[in-house]
Amino acid sequence: MSPNATDRIRVVLGSASSGRLRVLRSAGIDPTVIVSDVDEDALIESLGSDAAPDQVVTTLAQAKATAVAQRILDGAVEQIPADTDAVVIGCDSMLLIDGRLVGKPHTPERARTHWRSVRGRSGELMTGHCVHRLSGGAVIGVASAAAVTTVHFSDADDAVIDAYVATGEPLEVAGGFTIDGLGGWLIDGVDGDPSAVVGIGLPLVRRLFADLDVSVADLWRTARATPGAATAHQ
Repeated sequence: MSPNATDRIRVVLGSASSGRLRVLRSAGIDPTVIVSDVDEDALIESLGSDAAPDQVVTTLAQAKATAVAQRILDGAVEQIPADTDAVVIGCDSMLLIDGRLVGKPHTPERARTHWRSVRGRSGELMTGHCVHRLSGGAVIGVASAAAVTTVHFSDADDAVIDAYVATGEPLEVAGGFTIDGLGGWLIDGVDGDPSAVVGIGLPLVRRLFADLDVSVADLWRTARATPGAATAHQ
């Protein structure tokens, strides 16, 4: 692909996660953020209890990327014309522990119970990724995969867990923790890609871009790398 063609590519992040946005910005890409309206709970229920964990998170990521891409193609996104050459990234994260997937706790009670069950143990943060390549008003390619990173939780006592839950941080993040916020104090280590734990794995996204004939190095040259703040893998 010629540099001139790549220079026209817009990067779209189909996620409200400030953590994912910060990771991309820190890595030299300033995406347009368009949040999908996918009903995650309904989609998970439709997959059934036999669905493999990586299938669940990848299907959610695909649904988000598809929804955002369709909005662009329908001309419903004011800042991006329907015929724009673009890549749309969708992601979804959940924690696999004891054979079950854990999403966002939503309530302090659930977050507290969850943390007391995982302290001193390890779980797998599953992050599904999907990239749609758009050109000429159509989807010309789709690539998707899941990243798996093992997270080792500290043996936090009840007082520390209560203090962490009281901050509100763990309520709306997958698995009830962050690695790049207050929760970082309570994580003893990770085996795998740390960026995937934040919610978007740079090595995996690079490979998915390559599958769609997009070089991430070319995207750097047109990026406005402005460091962001805050965190979440949603």
